[in-house]
Amino acid sequence: MAVPTQFAYRTSKNLGAVDAAPVYQPLPGFTRPEGNLRCCVYSPCGRYFAWASPERVTVADASIGHVITTLPAENVFELGFSPLGSFIITWQRPSKDDNGDAVKNLKVWTVLEGENPGIEADEHTVVGRFVQKSQTGWNLQYTFDERYCARVVTNEIQFYESQDLGTVWNKLRVEGVSDFAVSPGKNHSIAVFVPERKGQPAAVKVYNVPQFDGPVSQKNFFKGDIVQLKWNNEGTTLIVLAQTEVDKSGKSYYGETTLYLLSANGGFDSRIELDKDGPIHDVTWSPNSKEFGVVYGYMPAKTTIFDTRAKATHSFALGPRNTIIFSPHGRFVLVAGFGNLAGQMDIYDLEKNYQKICTIEASNASVCEWSPDGKHILTATTSPRLRVDNGVRIWHVGGGLMYNENLQELYHVTWRPQSPTMHPIEDPLHPVPTPHASALEYLGNVKTPSKPAGAYRPPGARGQVTPLAFKREDEGGAAYVSNGSLSLGIGVNGFGKPRKREVPGAELAPEEGDGTTNAAVDGDEQLSKAALKNKKKREAKKAKDAAEKAAGLTPAPEKSLPGAFPSSSRSPDRRDRKGHERNRSRGYVEPRPHSRPDRRDAKRAQDRQQQQQPHLKTPPAPAPAPTPTSKSNGVPPPPLKAPPKESPPHPDVTVTSPGTPSQDKKTRALLKKLRAIDDLKMRRAGGEKLEGTQIKKMDTEEEVRKELEGLGWNE
Repeated sequence: MAVPTQFAYRTSKNLGAVDAAPVYQPLPGFTRPEGNLRCCVYSPCGRYFAWASPERVTVADASIGHVITTLPAENVFELGFSPLGSFIITWQRPSKDDNGDAVKNLKVWTVLEGENPGIEADEHTVVGRFVQKSQTGWNLQYTFDERYCARVVTNEIQFYESQDLGTVWNKLRVEGVSDFAVSPGKNHSIAVFVPERKGQPAAVKVYNVPQFDGPVSQKNFFKGDIVQLKWNNEGTTLIVLAQTEVDKSGKSYYGETTLYLLSANGGFDSRIELDKDGPIHDVTWSPNSKEFGVVYGYMPAKTTIFDTRAKATHSFALGPRNTIIFSPHGRFVLVAGFGNLAGQMDIYDLEKNYQKICTIEASNASVCEWSPDGKHILTATTSPRLRVDNGVRIWHVGGGLMYNENLQELYHVTWRPQSPTMHPIEDPLHPVPTPHASALEYLGNVKTPSKPAGAYRPPGARGQVTPLAFKREDEGGAAYVSNGSLSLGIGVNGFGKPRKREVPGAELAPEEGDGTTNAAVDGDEQLSKAALKNKKKREAKKAKDAAEKAAGLTPAPEKSLPGAFPSSSRSPDRRDRKGHERNRSRGYVEPRPHSRPDRRDAKRAQDRQQQQQPHLKTPPAPAPAPTPTSKSNGVPPPPLKAPPKESPPHPDVTVTSPGTPSQDKKTRALLKKLRAIDDLKMRRAGGEKLEGTQIKKMDTEEEVRKELEGLGWNE
């Protein structure tokens, strides 16, 4: 019988370990601890399973579930193991002792399999203590053989021999270093990252341990505030995913992302050029260390497989995806869309020319991991991202659901690490295993929609073909292009014709091909529909006037009669309104109306005004008499002049012309200066002592008066 796979989970109340395929049952011999359990972890070798309670840390044998040892470490929030499981590392929250000194909250313990599991390990099993304030990157990084371990401090990386953590074995001095990654391969390499500083570009440098004289490989670049350093399993090549906190181009809320590739021996380094605009969602190495996959670009995203020389070997179909995970044996690859996406998982067989096997619907999944046997996929919905429908589901690579377990407030779930050699892969697709009873029960309760629900369509658009403007790129639509700003000259999402300004109620402008000339179309492209309509009206009026003038129908200009309106294109009402506004602009202050006017008072005031000024009413203009035409020559005689008529007496209104505006302004300035001189005279007469500039100002009185006389001003 094959060795069963195993997974562990942690909820708000307890912790469990379950043997998965093919038995799907709780781990025999494991007593499920209960209470406030803050964390749990498997050792990378898969031998141990540890969890932390508020009082202690417990280490158990992952195969049988028996407790091996306990550590007297209180309030532990993080746990970790060395690669071979020889050491266990604990992290507690930073604190200070009675003297105000920082407590060494990072401890490294030796895992001792005592004969009596009930006896706790003492402080003598602690091989190292450090002060670690930040929870991010808190753990030590070991080499594959546990010979050395390293941690970052200010401007340097400190190396220790694993058996002696009290003495610094070696130091790598790098100014401004903020992150590092030890190679998992057998070459003892280390990559360090230095962010941008004082105008200098960011840098990733690769060193061989312990030759720290100079880097064997280096890459400098801008736009790198934080990075992810990802080694392949052999430790020969490094992927650098650089990201900025702010996208200065305005195309993304989450900053810009770039991808670089470096070899550990310095033989190759390059930026990976991606053929689709947008962020880089995920990048993962294949277990064979010869290829890696990248998901990138605006949705629908593109997924591409690259080799170690950054050359694209295969691209999958576009889709809403943001995750790529290779199976432990490297035969299958999973391309999925989690987070704010629907949770679809596409499985491809790399050995059969990237053939698609199936698509799995795993909605609301926040955890996705391949099983060590390479035949199953674990998905889980965890808290606090989603506090309802928490649980664990295990799927077969062929697409079927194998196991389901619903849990309350699930916080963590993980597979037990096992070597791929323990699960030789034969034909994972045949035969298909029998699902567990929990999976059959879940599938029986799931309500499948009778009719697939699509996007909402208004009644007027139902039964029609979806326009390309509303289709994703993977459905036949055009590619999304972001220029960092909203443009009114582009259609929806960059599709369709340029949008024109529309005025409600205005007539539509003629489209291309409706009889308009090319010249008119070229000249009127930039005009709105309302402006185009007004332009056509003006042109039609000009053409009509020109035709009338050519036919001799335009009457000769007449001298304006008293009381008649002057000839103009404006109507009398608009001329009166314009003149009224012009008169009000000079010194006229419109009386402020009362907050609540009385209609009767207004009527009385109007009647009184009409009684006092009856002569201000304008008599109606006489109708023009018909003009007789001479029969001899057909030429109309000159127009008859109207006899002089006594005009009604006008009110005696005297208007003083102030002259040109520039003269008025100068006169006011001179009068102001004259008043200031008179004020200075009064102050000097009162005994006040004036300054020299004030006395000089008084001496200019005669010149000011002469200028006023020249402008026609008299006192």
